[in-house]
Amino acid sequence: MSDRLSPQAALIDVMVVVSAADRRMSDDELQTIGRIVQTLPVFRGFDLDQLVPTAEACATMLAGERGLDGVLQRVSQALPEHLKETAYALAVEIAAADGGHIPQEVLRLLELIRFALPVDHLAASAIERAAKARYAKG
Repeated sequence: MSDRLSPQAALIDVMVVVSAADRRMSDDELQTIGRIVQTLPVFRGFDLDQLVPTAEACATMLAGERGLDGVLQRVSQALPEHLKETAYALAVEIAAADGGHIPQEVLRLLELIRFALPVDHLAASAIERAAKARYAKG
């Protein structure tokens, strides 16, 4: 497998990493990933049949020797600057997808992603606040 990812695969990897952070991928998280890939303009032209193999390749790398550091390094290298905030926004979207409290390990992972990409602190705060507003319960 090549170490080089497409930008779309890198975005999927970010979502998979966040979804897997608590050792389980919920149905809400998986549905959110699928909806994102089907609807966001950044995924235009992405072969939907490649979603599962892309996610599985990420999970394999996470479990491998290079682990999370390797995945984040590949993601950072694959993403052009203008998509790094997008990647962080997608990570936060998946973290918020369960609608409840975000566990500490996921918050720590979001911080690692923010530093790996890197995403400016003010931009990250705005992204986080927007997700909190979208997932607020009545």
